[in-house]
Amino acid sequence: METITITLPNGTTHLHERGKSLLDFARTIPRESHLRILCARVDNDIRGLDFCPEMDCTVEFLDIRTRPGQDAYRRSATIILARAVLELYRNARLVIGHSIGNGFYYDLSTDVPVSTTILGYINERMRNIVAKDEPFNKRNLTRPEAVALFKKEGYPEKARLLQNVNNDTVGIVSCWKYYDIDLGPIVPSTGYIDVFELRQYASGFVLLFPNPADPRAASEIKDQPKIFAVYRESKEWGKILEVNNVGRFNQMIQSGGVSDFIKVAEALHEKKIGIIADEITRRKTARIVLIAGPSSSGKTTFSKRLCIQLTVNGLRPIALSLDNYFKNRDETPRDEEGNYDFEDIHALDLDLFNIHMEELLQGREIQIPRFDFATGSRKPETVPMRINQDQIVIIEGIHGLNDELTHSVPASAKFKIYISALTQLVIDDYNRISTTDTRLIRRTVRDKQYRGYSADETIMRWPSVRRGEERNIFPFQEGADMVFNSAVPYETSILKSLIEPLLLEIQPDRSSYSESRRLLRLLSLFKPLDPREVPPTSILREFIGGSSFQY
Repeated sequence: METITITLPNGTTHLHERGKSLLDFARTIPRESHLRILCARVDNDIRGLDFCPEMDCTVEFLDIRTRPGQDAYRRSATIILARAVLELYRNARLVIGHSIGNGFYYDLSTDVPVSTTILGYINERMRNIVAKDEPFNKRNLTRPEAVALFKKEGYPEKARLLQNVNNDTVGIVSCWKYYDIDLGPIVPSTGYIDVFELRQYASGFVLLFPNPADPRAASEIKDQPKIFAVYRESKEWGKILEVNNVGRFNQMIQSGGVSDFIKVAEALHEKKIGIIADEITRRKTARIVLIAGPSSSGKTTFSKRLCIQLTVNGLRPIALSLDNYFKNRDETPRDEEGNYDFEDIHALDLDLFNIHMEELLQGREIQIPRFDFATGSRKPETVPMRINQDQIVIIEGIHGLNDELTHSVPASAKFKIYISALTQLVIDDYNRISTTDTRLIRRTVRDKQYRGYSADETIMRWPSVRRGEERNIFPFQEGADMVFNSAVPYETSILKSLIEPLLLEIQPDRSSYSESRRLLRLLSLFKPLDPREVPPTSILREFIGGSSFQY
């Protein structure tokens, strides 16, 4: 018997029979946690438990508390849902949408509308599938074989997707008669997916996953009516553009019709910005526009385009930077690790800022401080500012929707805008594209272009960025007066050729390697587009360069 050596995170080494799976190995070692292992990190790459290592390696087993573990659980749960619907409603169409809290939204087209009764049937069938603890089956096919399989089994969108990609081989995962493309690690068998709930929502339903705080219970549904409305609006845009998934978009690129598609997508953006400007103008008392959104949403370009539309409406917008209201370094709050926390709202001089806002609204002149980031203190000089009746102040920053920022400003004087890149395309009816991935891809390209950061550095910073968003931005998004979706459905194809070389630079010994591999797997599904197709005023230019705006 040939053996290999597996090293665990605690430094212990174990002999393991070459060619046997990680699941076999996991059964031989003691574990402190009662939580089930869902996948593993093998030499900085994420693998399913069916992976059979052939050489010495380091292995870290991952459960539901980790991002890869959650991904594996969700991917597996969606397969079980798809199979349950297939068993019950052979001619129904199940279509995945966006995330709602810790769950995925679905539309289900059947002879009757979605109801608690129908969801009860689906839930019962899913529980039966879980109770059988059947293994998920995986195999590799040539691309023509995979296309033929999906056509035969009635999955035309999956076949369409594969017809326009360059992959020689395709991983296939199946559960009973449901077949899907292998998009990443899944759990070994259906019995692992024992915590979930189905909840009716709007005209569809939400598949809820385990609560991260208590994985023994499903998460509660998170009602987000304004964000949900924007997602529904993006679906309507998809109908206008006649493209709703990656396969159809790739087909459009192949046929040469993408230039008009891009023009229409950008026109829809401009129309929406115009509608927001009209609403601001209609509210005669609105004098301060507050714009907030997570990283890489395109806030800066949006602000500039909004200013143009407001000018068309006869207003004179003027920008005010929150950066100049940072407190001196010795007054800056620190995070739990003792580092300066510049994303904490109390890193800003809220008292001075509110005094200035009150004085501006009263027609008085203020003296805006100038902050020197090199010294961490204010400069002695200030900049005067006053607004007239036809002027409106535009303020962009992560705390824009938090009322603590403008606690002294009357609500009637404020207009709040939330902006995020809420991904419009899905891979196919059963697989979505994460909005977070869209923003990470944007940020990786921009960081290299303008800040000199490698993809490795950007990916390693990303968890910290996400924690700041969870604390400072997402809790306030439903407080916005209007929401703007800055995503354009063609952007991943544009960014593909720019980010792939950056991701390929990341070596297997780097902690970011697994994330780079995951993103490369996603990008492989898209046909590339020439960045020259992007108009100079597009929000996408903020990340790839060549914008007609000055930043």
